[in-house]
Order: sequence, then structure tokens, then C-alpha cells
Amino acid sequence: MTFHPAMPYGTPDWHKSARKLADEGPPFEFTPENRRKLDEILTRYPADRRRSALLPALYLVQDQQGYVSGHAMTHVAEIIGCSRADVEDVVSYYVMFFTKPVGRHVLGVCRTLSCALNGAERLTEAIAGKLGIAPGETDPTGEFTLIEMECLGACDRAPVIMVNNEYWHECQGADDVDRLLETLRTRGVAGLTGCHHVKEK
Repeated sequence: MTFHPAMPYGTPDWHKSARKLADEGPPFEFTPENRRKLDEILTRYPADRRRSALLPALYLVQDQQGYVSGHAMTHVAEIIGCSRADVEDVVSYYVMFFTKPVGRHVLGVCRTLSCALNGAERLTEAIAGKLGIAPGETDPTGEFTLIEMECLGACDRAPVIMVNNEYWHECQGADDVDRLLETLRTRGVAGLTGCHHVKEK
């Protein structure tokens, strides 16, 4: 008896990767303003360390386009001086980068221990039920995308939702979902509770 799954060695497809490449999307080029921002960032690194600017470059892409498409990855790779595979490795590793269009508000529900113990799963189910979507999907109006995330670092205020990779809404439960969604529809991120992790200016 073994707990290990049977591996289909010897069959034609057993070694093929299940990894899906990003959608190419529309042609992409940085706006002049964003290109100036990236060029300034690149001056902070020696010529042989330009790859260190990859994360801020990808944030600029996402700010401009809303997600990181295949064409955008190619564009960034050409500017940074690395391969597209290097860029795609980074994009596919970090959950804060989206490879397809997302809603105006991306709701990232923390599912790690403190949040899980305080009902994060029920919170996710309630949001999914109200919007008629599953995690990873966008509602038909294009207003909300729901994702599940690992620790957001506010364990004392669990469960926590991160909105648009930046704003926190804390101490949430399934009964709070209607109010949260309506707040975001009418007031946007200005209606969120904030977090004790304050960005320094």
C-alpha cells in the first residue's frame, strides 16, 4: 500500500508540462510617461543588474493596461535585457500580477491560518455567491474579481480582504459582504477600513 499517486511513466504525454503561456493580448508599448519612469528606475542599477528593475517594470505595465499580457512581457524583456521566459517566470510566481483582464475591484481574501480559523472560507463563499462567480473569475459587470491569497500580514484583524493589491478591509465575515460590495460600488476604496501597515511617503 502506498500514498503516492501512480505516475504514468512510459505513456506518450506523461512528461509534458501543464503550464499555460500568457495570452498575447493587444500590442503593448509603454506610454512616454511610463517609459520615462522606467528609464529613471533603471538608472538605479548597474548595467549588468537591470533585471533588478523587473518588478517595478511589471507594476508599470499593470498600472497602464490593467494586467500583464504576453506582448507586454516581451516588451519588458526587450527593455530590461532578459528573456521573455525570465519575465513570465516572475509574473507566474507572484499573485499580484494578473495575466488576463480583471475587474475594477480585485478582492483578495486571505486564506492563511488566522483568517482561515476566523471564517475566511465562508467569507469567500459569501462573496462568490453574491457575485455569481468562483475564485479566479470576474463578475459579468466587470466590477469585481475574486481571488484567494496567502498571508496578508494582518493576522490580528482576520479575516482580511486586500483590494486592488493595496487597500485592506479587516475583521470581515459573511454577514458583511453586502455592505462591502455596496461600499466599493458607491465609494470605492475610500470606504475601506485601512490597516495598521501604513505606507511611508
